[in-house]
Amino acid sequence: MKPLVRLGEARTPDGSLLELFRHDGAYLIRADGVELMSTRRHYSEDRLAELACAPYAAAEGARVLIGGLGLGFTLRAALEALPADAEVVVAELLAEVIAWNSNPEFGISVEALDDPRVRVVHDDVSNVLRHNAGGFDAIMLDTDNGPEGMILQENSRLYADRGIAATIAALRGAGPIVYWSVGDDPDFERALRRNGLLVERQQARAHVTTGPMHTLYVATRPRRAQSSPQSSSRT
Repeated sequence: MKPLVRLGEARTPDGSLLELFRHDGAYLIRADGVELMSTRRHYSEDRLAELACAPYAAAEGARVLIGGLGLGFTLRAALEALPADAEVVVAELLAEVIAWNSNPEFGISVEALDDPRVRVVHDDVSNVLRHNAGGFDAIMLDTDNGPEGMILQENSRLYADRGIAATIAALRGAGPIVYWSVGDDPDFERALRRNGLLVERQQARAHVTTGPMHTLYVATRPRRAQSSPQSSSRT
């Protein structure tokens, strides 16, 4: 049996322990001993980016936000979907997660982070949203385990009414907000609708054909509520 090699750790602001491991050529992150993500199972993260970025495959100057770097799969899928003049802002709270992805010894997301379209912001995505009103064409949120947070209590603010309103305010056009969730969350879906969003719920497996089923909420504003693009302040 091949060994499970512990490569690093990080502490969230509320004390949860994240650990990076390598096993048989794959990388995984555990949160307080429970597997949170793995390089072997990332299809739902890929779909998150595909759904958000598809409308901008041929658009000029698209600017999108990814909340949560993870192991970089949403970022890489976004880069594949977007043209050469796009900008992808990635908000990641933990410096260690950024370091793991950019470490050439691991090779997790080095090429993606070196892409000139990418700008990593070491900050809470909630702050990035507040400081970029009207700043993004599409927003992808994959923090913690979705609305039912597992590792950081502060993440719940993002999925409450005030957080949803701040996310809507950060859109500059008709683009989607796509949320990743470990499973269906009817209360969260109702919260999105309560805040005036149209919601389409899609499901995607952790792996293309196997593994648990995850939920993707694709939320858009009704056309009458969409405002014209505006200039943005940048964090």
